[in-house]
This record gives sequence, structure tokens and C-alpha cells, in this order.
Amino acid sequence: MGTRLSSSRMYAHLWGTPELDGVFEERAMLQTWLDVLAALARAQSALGIVPTAAAEAIGGVRVESLDLEYIAEQTRVTSHSTLGLIRGLQRVLPADVREHVYVGATVQDISDTWFGIVMRDVGAVVQRDLTALRERLLDLAAKHRDTVMAGRTHGQPGAPITFGFKVATWADEVGRHLDRLAEGSYRWEVGQLAGAVGALAFFGADGPALRARFCAELGLIDPGVSWLTSRDRVAEFGSTLAMVCGTLARIGTEVYELARPEIGELAEAAPSGAVSSITMPHKRNPEGSEHLDTLARLARSSAAVLVEGMVAGHERDGRAWKAEWIALPEVCQLAGAALRIGLALVDGLEVHPDAMAANVARFGAGLGSERVLAGLTSKIGKHRAQQVLHEVLREEGTDLATGLVERGVATAAEVRDWATGPAVDAAAAMVDAVLARAGRAG
Repeated sequence: MGTRLSSSRMYAHLWGTPELDGVFEERAMLQTWLDVLAALARAQSALGIVPTAAAEAIGGVRVESLDLEYIAEQTRVTSHSTLGLIRGLQRVLPADVREHVYVGATVQDISDTWFGIVMRDVGAVVQRDLTALRERLLDLAAKHRDTVMAGRTHGQPGAPITFGFKVATWADEVGRHLDRLAEGSYRWEVGQLAGAVGALAFFGADGPALRARFCAELGLIDPGVSWLTSRDRVAEFGSTLAMVCGTLARIGTEVYELARPEIGELAEAAPSGAVSSITMPHKRNPEGSEHLDTLARLARSSAAVLVEGMVAGHERDGRAWKAEWIALPEVCQLAGAALRIGLALVDGLEVHPDAMAANVARFGAGLGSERVLAGLTSKIGKHRAQQVLHEVLREEGTDLATGLVERGVATAAEVRDWATGPAVDAAAAMVDAVLARAGRAG
């Protein structure tokens, strides 16, 4: 039973995923730490630091054989982050093996290497789900390439766009996150074997070679230099996940706003059995869209803690590094939940082109003002044209064509031609460009 809402039976699904529970749940974490210790022992045996038989024995221990209550009790008694685990591991090993556990390593060697594994494994999950999301968004953008709707600025109707253009901006942004994940992985997927102050003095001249073997055993990259207080890797990874959540929140915000009944251009799926309001049965709340913003707020706060960790003192600083133990799993779980909800949102999204067309018609000639401004600019200059249109539309509130004709600056036919010109051709072309960049035919 969790002690936080985010890990409770009732609410855990809102803040994480079962798949990522398999990374961060205590037994899963401890098993990974055992795997790290086993890899260290194997690397040390290859260099003759510990016996091969001892390395094999250490590698054979599974978390199920450990007494977790004893480990927890020893962790409290010793006030040391990993000594409880070490003592628990030693209890299940033969006497002649116990002295070969955790030789020359520190807490941060184990936990930072775990971070490298976490960033590799969570990064793969995020990459997988982002790839699936982009494919769905590209399909949606292509389908609605020419579906005209009102573009809005400052929450107000501005000029026509296409819904496909709006979705293409989402897909393109997701694509950039995929680029970031691919490009950053060589920085994040690293191990740590640094010793007391990073100089690997315990192992002497063998230190760098041992670190390289240790990292290779775990499928991680050798960092080349200790990074005990260089926390930019963790900060960058967490910030990238927060940015992913930000993109999903932007998508959710669009659905949230455009699902308003007075707009009615989009709607979330309405699963059977879902209840929006216990007191107002008529409501159909955009719960998923709304929650994406909640997740993004929390992800940004956790990522900010990770960025704070970059300010660390000397060669080791527990203030920065131990805060990551809370913040990194948190931002990973939040991103996983956001991607799950985002995929479901896009899969079930209801698009209402008729409502989009009706809103374009309802806002009338005003939506064509940008094209009229362009046409009138060619006759009287941009700034004069802008002032004239402001006077007609904002100050006088007269009919656009009538006002311009009365001023003698345009004919009714010119205004009509300008207002009905190719307002969304470039928007549709940009959809094609996004599709082409993603290697998709329009």
C-alpha cells in the first residue's frame, strides 16, 4: 500500500504506469542494484581483483533471497545508504565470498550507475511511445490537411488555418523530442565508478580499465571521467522528459479549449461508464486533456530539482545527488503517464469539421482581414492600410467592403477577391513539409 496518492491503489494510474513501476518499484530497484554489484564483481575478477568463483556467487543472488526487513533495519541503524543492502547480501553468501562484495565502490557508484540504466530503459519507453504518437498525429494531419478552421491568437479568432496544420505542429514537435532522445542517449547511458573522490585511487592504475569493463558488463557507456558532481546528464534527461510532458500538455490544452460546447470543434472520447460530474450529469469533461497539464506542471517541478543539482560542491555533494533519488523517478513516471494518456487522447479524438466550418462562417469577414490587409497594402501601403482597416473594423464596426469603398481605397470586387483568396494554401503546404520530413507521403 502506497503512502502517497501517486502510489495508492486508487490513484496510481494517474501518475505512473505499471511498466515503469517495473523499473522503480523497490524490489525492481534492488535487483538492478544487485545486477550492478554483480557486474562490478565480474569486471574485478577479469582483472584479478576478486576471485572468479566469488564473482559468480555474487551474480547468482536474486532479490527474492534477501531479507528486506533486515536490510531496511540495517540501513536505519548504520545511517548509510547501501550498507544495509551489503549486509543483507553478505548474509546469503558463503563466508569466503562475503569480503569480495562491493570492493572499492561507493554508494554513488551504485546509484549513479542505476541512473544510467534508468535513463537508458526509460528513454527507450519514451522513444517508443513518442514514435507511436507521432505516427498517429501524422495520420491526423494528413487526413485534415484541408479542413479549414479558425486560427486563434490570445484566445480570440484571428485568421483561417487548417486543423491539419495545427496537428502538424504537434507532430513536428514530437519529432524534435525524438531527435533529442536519440542525440542525448550517449551522454545519459553511462556508468559510474569513481571511488571516494572520483580519482579511483582504490584501484590505482587499473581504475580506468576496470571502469570500462564494468560499464561494458552492463551495456552502458564508459564516461571517461568521474561525474560525481557533474549532474548535467541527469538534469538534461529530466528536462527532456519535462519538455515531452509540455508538448503533451499543449495538445491537451487545445482539446480542452476546443471541446467547449460554444466552440465544439474537438472532443475527447467518452468511454462507457465514465462519469464527468456526480452532480451535473449533462457534463462531458475533458479529463484526460486537463490531466496532461497537471502532469506537465509536476514534471517541470521535478526537472527543476534536477537542474538545481548541477550546483554541487567539490567532489561529492549529497544535497544535490540525493534529491535526484526522488526527482528522477518522479519525472520518469509522470512522463510515462502523460504518454499513455496522450496516446489514448489522440486515438479517441473526435474531430468535428462541421463545427469548424460553422465557426469560420460565424466570425465572418473578420477572419479574412489579414488577406484584405495584404491586398490593400499593394494599393496604399502597409501602415496606411492597417490604420484604415482598424478604423473600419474596430472603431466604426462597419461592413468591411462598405467601409473601404466609402473611403475610396478599394472596390467591392477587390475586397471580395482579397477576402476569398488563398488564406490556407501555405498552411496545407506546411503539412506536406512535415509529412515529408517524417518520411511520409501526403
